[in-house]
Amino acid sequence: MPPKDAVRIEELINYFTYDYPQPEANNPFSITTEISDSPWNPQHKLVHVGIQGKDIVTENLPASSLVFFLDVSGSMNAPNKPPIIKSGFQLLVDQLTEKDTVSIVVYAGAAGVVLPPTTGNEKEKILGAIDNLEAGGSTAGGAGIKLAYDLAKRFYQPSGNNLVILATDGDFNVGVSSDSELVRMIENYLDEGIFFTVLGFGTGNFKDAKMEQLADKGNGNYAYIDSLLEAKKVLVTEMGGTLLTIAKDVKIQVEFNPEKVQAYRLIDYENRLLRSQDFNDDTKDAGELGAGHSVTALYEIIPVGVESDVNLPEVDQLRYQDNQVEPTAYSSDESMLVKLRYKEPMGQTSQLIQQQIVDRGVKLENASDDFKFAAAVAEYGMILRDSEYKVMLV
Repeated sequence: MPPKDAVRIEELINYFTYDYPQPEANNPFSITTEISDSPWNPQHKLVHVGIQGKDIVTENLPASSLVFFLDVSGSMNAPNKPPIIKSGFQLLVDQLTEKDTVSIVVYAGAAGVVLPPTTGNEKEKILGAIDNLEAGGSTAGGAGIKLAYDLAKRFYQPSGNNLVILATDGDFNVGVSSDSELVRMIENYLDEGIFFTVLGFGTGNFKDAKMEQLADKGNGNYAYIDSLLEAKKVLVTEMGGTLLTIAKDVKIQVEFNPEKVQAYRLIDYENRLLRSQDFNDDTKDAGELGAGHSVTALYEIIPVGVESDVNLPEVDQLRYQDNQVEPTAYSSDESMLVKLRYKEPMGQTSQLIQQQIVDRGVKLENASDDFKFAAAVAEYGMILRDSEYKVMLV
């Protein structure tokens, strides 16, 4: 069994594909909402919020300037690492065209360029460079990042997709090694239009939290690859989402109608929570959405008037202020308001989308397949985490 603290339920939910509608007009994504019964506690309700990024077929992707930044240090010298890295990137190269360019930087005891910028139709040259890689030495990750970004800057595509793709187990131990130093280095290149995606490989000394943080700060995507099948999913099937960010700093804020909802909880996302005041602050970093990717969030709510077996925390009355309920809340049939902010990939000012959610009394058996499947995955994750909210199995 995995360690309880290693289970992130939102990642389990978002691993799978859902049948959300494509966005209309020029919107980068659509929003789907649904309310039904909670399968693990019928007294409660479950709110399903799904965001679907616009699909972009491979042929219509903008020209890409890609720097493959590959870890060939001693920690990568394991049967489940180099072969999958090589095979995975070979699958990706097969999808590229003459409008794309690829560079390869490796790092171990020292960093070096093993392939200068090469057009995507020179596949034999690129594949040969990948196939000749061997693991060995300590890890100079910081120096390698500088070299990778230098190549990305020199061969920048002004109207294209500029991306450094790191493949590693995250074991940086030589050179710039602190998380904060690496994050600052990556953030410095965002204004220049160069994003940073991380692909994690291997087990054992795998540094999952560090790699997720680096990808978040680099406005790219993060994926864990442990098999050739998973490599094909990330680098071929979901190629557009892995390579192309269509919206950055995507934030969701939900306001519940106190006349309908007495308590709520967001299921997981513990390492991605923002303070309420950060929602309107465009300087605060948030998550990114790739082409064709979706994001799913579940809220468990306790309706007003329901006596729940969950122990709700008591909050003292405020001394200097009083929370007032808007009179319209009493007559409204809305259960909640979902607000979403996002920026264009190179934008600095966020745009706001709002959507009201009404509880229409849909029973669980009549809920959508997406709703029931996401709820099942969430329940499975709560069992793995031994959550206090999980269903009691007899």
